[in-house]
Amino acid sequence: EKAFEEEGPLGKGITVGKIQIALSLSGPERTSKDSILSLLENSARNSEDTLGYDDDYEDGYGDSHLSQMCHKTCLALMRKSDDWIGACSESKWFKDENGSKAESLFNQWADREATKFEKEYIPDEVPSSTESSPTIAVISLIIEIQGDSTNLSRAGFSIAETKEVLASIASDCRVEGGDCLNAVEVFWTPSDLAEVLTERVTVLDFPELISF
Repeated sequence: EKAFEEEGPLGKGITVGKIQIALSLSGPERTSKDSILSLLENSARNSEDTLGYDDDYEDGYGDSHLSQMCHKTCLALMRKSDDWIGACSESKWFKDENGSKAESLFNQWADREATKFEKEYIPDEVPSSTESSPTIAVISLIIEIQGDSTNLSRAGFSIAETKEVLASIASDCRVEGGDCLNAVEVFWTPSDLAEVLTERVTVLDFPELISF
């Protein structure tokens, strides 16, 4: 099926993929300005910036702000690997001529994650001294990327294999200045400091997660 496909920087065709990671967060971590949730919230507050380009190729990222956001999210997740409690991933490959089908699947997967939440909103900034309870957090990263070389398999089977998936996404999303990354969506829960995600709720809402 791939034999007659044109080869690009990351291989042939288009790949739509998803990785989800569940991790435990302490109360102070939830409100720390250095936490992964703070990174995601700041990215969401500045979402218009992800639509632009950075002409400074000396910054180590290339020119796509969208790829920068994807890269930073992957690195932040890898740094929290000691707190991971579960993960999963899936992907589907499409021919270049079926680009609209790839886009449709990307939208379907994004909508599927969005419907797990009663509402989508960006929380207001809070002082790092604000008290909060420990919780499980689930972060979902959905991408549409050119080629077939990005590793999107076996997240959740081991810590090492999950890191390999994140490292592959982090690396490939920066190729060609980020232009190989067609789309990315990031979802996370909980976002409200008053909410606590229990293990039972996590299993019900994210049954595909594989526990470590």
